[in-house]
Amino acid sequence: MPYRLKILLIALAAVPALAAPGFSQDARPRQAAPHENGNSAAASAPVHDISGTWVPANGPAAGIQAFGVSAVPNDGKPEHELPYTPYGLETYKSHRPLTGHEETTPTLTNDPRNKCEPLGFPRVDFYNLRQTQILQNPYKVAVLYEYAQAWRVIWTDGRTLPKLVDGGVLIGKEIREPRFYGYSVGKWVDDTTLVVQTVGTMPEDRVWLDLTGRPISDQVRVEERFHRVNRDRMELTVTIDDPKMYTKPWIAMNKFPLNLADPHMDVTEMYCSPMEIEKYNQLFGGPASANDGNEPAK
Repeated sequence: MPYRLKILLIALAAVPALAAPGFSQDARPRQAAPHENGNSAAASAPVHDISGTWVPANGPAAGIQAFGVSAVPNDGKPEHELPYTPYGLETYKSHRPLTGHEETTPTLTNDPRNKCEPLGFPRVDFYNLRQTQILQNPYKVAVLYEYAQAWRVIWTDGRTLPKLVDGGVLIGKEIREPRFYGYSVGKWVDDTTLVVQTVGTMPEDRVWLDLTGRPISDQVRVEERFHRVNRDRMELTVTIDDPKMYTKPWIAMNKFPLNLADPHMDVTEMYCSPMEIEKYNQLFGGPASANDGNEPAK
């Protein structure tokens, strides 16, 4: 089987090789939302509330984003070429991803994820964005991701966004360290839209932007717009502003649709596992004798 086809089948199977199996069934069936059965109009969105368990409206494969961020797939088309700075392009060329326009084999990849490093932010929005739980109170919004059981906090208590400085961020008079999921501050711009700014993420040697090897740096400022269209539908738009890697801001997700799931859903467990990585490489990495170690296995 050609290597490209293997990767495609793995990506679309909705269970990546690095994920340890967990519960495969929800606790109870999801009840159809009013607008899904065609009998009544969609209920209005609650005010200042994006809480709930959310899933990609177009299925798990849409959240996997195996060929790059959903709004700009890495397919070699000129219209999908990102506005790299010279350093950004150099960094991209140094990456050896498993999928995309510059794909390589599992044994040659240098994706930090394959060492079970945390995905980090904003990559968590662009890799296996599947069952996502959002909890909130008057002071903060907590986002719990299915992959790696990771979570992050978005502060909505009126605090200002930390200032980027050498070595991290400045909060008050204290310099705080970079974080895999950064420092996030949100503000309601209308009754149903929360706009979130995030800074203070990890440098380019620790995280990638997406599965195809696009780069991201510790100078990035990410904007997320969580717009709750109605009770059962939310749209996520993500804009990347990273002057170290890109010459201008660009949209990585454009109104990515999410559906509200049954509140009793038991979210699947999904972890990066070194044992699974080893097993995957044995199955798909290709024997060492197949080439001299410099060329991908065919």
